[in-house]
Amino acid sequence: MSTTATSEVPQTDNHYELTSNDRCDSCGAQAYVRATMPSGSSLLFCAHHSTKHREKLTAMGAVWHDETARLYATN
Repeated sequence: MSTTATSEVPQTDNHYELTSNDRCDSCGAQAYVRATMPSGSSLLFCAHHSTKHREKLTAMGAVWHDETARLYATN
């Protein structure tokens, strides 16, 4: 028997796009940035905390998925 899981969440960079349900691991605000560590674990950050932690986590090998441009998008 084979089971295929489906998701309604759009995929980018082999990960889901961040939604309003995703919260910053530092402060609980809406997350716009995901840092994926070499181990495969991910940290979610608001724009402020991603800036604060980017240098250190990049040095540790984090790969960044940054959606902060959505903060400045106009419709």
